[in-house]
Amino acid sequence: MLIDFKIKNYRSIKDEQNLSMLSTKQKEHIDTHTFKSDSATKINLLKTAAIYGANAAGKSNFIKAFKTMQEIVINSMSTYQRGHLLPVKPFLFDIETKDEPTEFEISFITNNVKYQYGFSATQEKIIEEWLIAYPKGRPQKWFARVLNTQTDTPSYDWQFGEKFTGQKQLWQESTRDNALFLSTAVHLNSELLNPVYDWFDKTLRITGVGGWNPKSTIELCKKEKHKNSILQFLQTADMDIEDIEIDENINKEEQAASWYGYFNPDSVIIWHKDNSGGRVPLKLEEESDGTQKLFAFIGPWLDSLENGHVLLIDELHDNFHPLMVKFLVDLFHSNLTNKSNAQLIFTTHETSILSQDVFRRDQIWFCEKKNKATELYSLVEFKARKGVTDLEKAYLSGRYGALPYFENLTLY
Repeated sequence: MLIDFKIKNYRSIKDEQNLSMLSTKQKEHIDTHTFKSDSATKINLLKTAAIYGANAAGKSNFIKAFKTMQEIVINSMSTYQRGHLLPVKPFLFDIETKDEPTEFEISFITNNVKYQYGFSATQEKIIEEWLIAYPKGRPQKWFARVLNTQTDTPSYDWQFGEKFTGQKQLWQESTRDNALFLSTAVHLNSELLNPVYDWFDKTLRITGVGGWNPKSTIELCKKEKHKNSILQFLQTADMDIEDIEIDENINKEEQAASWYGYFNPDSVIIWHKDNSGGRVPLKLEEESDGTQKLFAFIGPWLDSLENGHVLLIDELHDNFHPLMVKFLVDLFHSNLTNKSNAQLIFTTHETSILSQDVFRRDQIWFCEKKNKATELYSLVEFKARKGVTDLEKAYLSGRYGALPYFENLTLY
């Protein structure tokens, strides 16, 4: 369960920006759009958050920031080698920030424990790293490291809390400058840190504008139980699909050559009915772009709803009808389809769902550039009359900012 995410000095983001999934005290949709974390942490959280803004305002950079943090956590020990550059890019339009580190901090709950984890880094090395755990709601500093540059040979100052157990000396000595202590310790068998690492590796699911390839959906289709759920999903979305068939006899060399990854799109046969009731087979690649994208989405979507994942998607509206976007969002708001309290965060230009019938005000965020830097702010900062204000109309009229500005254009 995600609580909040803070990012500073990353791409178009200069000053610290904070995306919070904490719910406010407003009562709208409280039973469907919010949930209580658990008996130990007792935090009220939101199930979804939508980010609006003009093109090039920096919306995608929030999704990329999540992805970059996740990548460094998962890969800095196992994949990166000494001298390998970290995938961070600072804000370049200010001489004071372009040589400063990028900073990430995230708070989340897993296994009924709240964690607050963060680090700052340049492309060459980790500058700081820290982890605070809250078992039974009480803070415990488990570890912290900071690069001391005041000596002739810069080195890290380390701190370990009393409650943090394990082979701390070995893990400390094994941590490279361009690797995280968290990742190193987990790969060297720290059981205490496994839940933190696993949250990044298994719970956090992120995709860009193109969405996912259909690999996970194809795998689910091979199991009758999941195949029926996928069919029901497609049929509920009015996709006029009768059945799905997976041909597992496709040559593996052809599969490996496919841009879809291990699975060749030719292995997916989607059956429709013609006007006389007959069955018509179509390969996945013969379907519309929207159907292909939805098919690829279904696997991660159903998996996230079933297992309580945190799902981040850039431009959810891409290739989808506005009513399809609403349908997908509503699945997260339904207590019938989202029994595990999965969370969805997405960027979009789709304003038809910018409504108090679809969202609470604390679920709506705006992204705008000021002095070349991205700023993120919530609709809660504005006066919007409950159940009265037309949010879409107010947004498009410029009341909340975060709109593109077009100058007069003369063509010669």
